[in-house]
Amino acid sequence: MDCAGFRSFFMVRSFPGRKRWSWYGVSVAVILWWGMSSAPVHAQEVSQRVDGFSLEGFNENGDRAWDVSGDNADLQGDTITISNVDANAYGQQEVNLKARRGQVDKKSGNVYLQEDVVITTADGRQLKTDSLDWAKHESVVRTSDEAEIIQETIQAKGVGLTARPELNTAQLDRDVVITAQAQDPGAEKQEIVIKCDGPMELDQQQNMATLRENVVAVRGDQVLKADKVEVRFSPETKKIETIICTDNVSVQRGDNISYADKAIYSAVDQKVIFVGRPKLIMTTSNEGEESFF
Repeated sequence: MDCAGFRSFFMVRSFPGRKRWSWYGVSVAVILWWGMSSAPVHAQEVSQRVDGFSLEGFNENGDRAWDVSGDNADLQGDTITISNVDANAYGQQEVNLKARRGQVDKKSGNVYLQEDVVITTADGRQLKTDSLDWAKHESVVRTSDEAEIIQETIQAKGVGLTARPELNTAQLDRDVVITAQAQDPGAEKQEIVIKCDGPMELDQQQNMATLRENVVAVRGDQVLKADKVEVRFSPETKKIETIICTDNVSVQRGDNISYADKAIYSAVDQKVIFVGRPKLIMTTSNEGEESFF
């Protein structure tokens, strides 16, 4: 949502019984907010409040680029504080953003959001957290709080997040928990829970997630452990197709444990293939191969 260099038009909607902001005041505030003017602006350190407003911005082709609304806005110095933020970005990165409170730095265009922050993408993916920094020119969102990424078949939680606003790529820093469905509709238990110390990188475009440090995957009485795990999802269903485990790999089922340098789980035939001198301390149907998940 880079609006630099765009020609913009703004609309102000008044609400009965509320103060109306002047056309000039709205234009100046929004231009400073989105960084559309390179000319320096010198303002006094005064505070202004606008109750009930809605703003829209259009690109040079006349298409709507963004809109933002809130219950009220306070202007003081280089900071705009908005309550009950509801904003949309259009074009290649269509997202909706909601938060109870938001602050905008007029010089940088960066946004800081607090309380019940939710980003929703056009395809229904969501990011939920308690605070969020939106670095406008980097097109990156960050938080040090607990964050949750939600889509139809995958939920990922962790502490600390860096992501693109459209959620195509994201990293959870620590204490990560992923709950996902496996691509095996015939199985009674399709849900797999994977935990790790972190970090975890999620790449929606490549349909994969990479988890590091003390990774543990659990399904029923079956437990898989490794230092690094790559989870690959079906592009169509977004369910787990393959889990590739490397470094200090172990697979436990009941009292039986198998060890290997590498293990590959296929959700299609529900088996794990062990690679690199496996040590199988369990009953197997084929050497180096065991039913799993």
